[in-house]
Amino acid sequence: MADTAEAVTDASAEDVLEVAGRRMTSRLIVGTGKYKDLAQNAAAVEAAGAEMVTVAVRRVNVTNPDEPMLVDHIDPKKVTYLPNTAGCFTAEDAIRTLRLAREAGGWDLVKLEVLGDQKTLYPDMVETLRAAEKLLEDGFKVMVYCSDDPIMAKKLEEMGCSAIMPLAAPIGSGLGIQNPVNIRIIIENANVPVIVDAGVGTASDAAIAMELGCDGVLMNTAIAEARDPIRMARAMKYAVKAGRDAYLAGRMPKRKYADPSSPLAGLI
Repeated sequence: MADTAEAVTDASAEDVLEVAGRRMTSRLIVGTGKYKDLAQNAAAVEAAGAEMVTVAVRRVNVTNPDEPMLVDHIDPKKVTYLPNTAGCFTAEDAIRTLRLAREAGGWDLVKLEVLGDQKTLYPDMVETLRAAEKLLEDGFKVMVYCSDDPIMAKKLEEMGCSAIMPLAAPIGSGLGIQNPVNIRIIIENANVPVIVDAGVGTASDAAIAMELGCDGVLMNTAIAEARDPIRMARAMKYAVKAGRDAYLAGRMPKRKYADPSSPLAGLI
């Protein structure tokens, strides 16, 4: 987001992520898929210090009391639920899914993703734009998964989306930030939060995203498929905090040649 490092220069000053009026001290958003069970998912959310979880409403049970329910493990009064449209490949499917989610749980802050194909799970930006336009007309506050195209990202912001969520790499790939230049351009041009979504594999990837100036990071597979998901969730918490602090501190310039820490003049 364009507020950048000038917004918080004192380590003791309040530094919060605000999306559609919701304020969070954590900048790490965690998913709710691929875990061994709901109890492990809840433990990972706690270890990550996450205040928001994204929920695939087509796959995760949040309403049927006859089956294990996510709400019994992750309290929606303490953690913000962000319904998403994972598995939707058309604007119509995404819109229908989120309308049903609003009817079931009253959610108006949502994550939109419309996928282009099964192999890459890359966003179909034409369908994404169509869905975003209709959802905004319906009164939803839309956080939107998108390609790392700065022009498309700006169009989504200008339409009224609450947060722009470019991929770092394909969903579930763990490849990390593949196009830091585009991510940086999106951040510099944005007046809403920019949250990297998809492709993070380990803690250093999360730190890099935050050092670029991202307002937050959303991840699922990187934690859920780690050998020790709880420990990885904790690592991600620290990585996001470290990356944010490094960004706010302002890194030293890169130089072609050495620059001695101690002066060379006046040596004995």
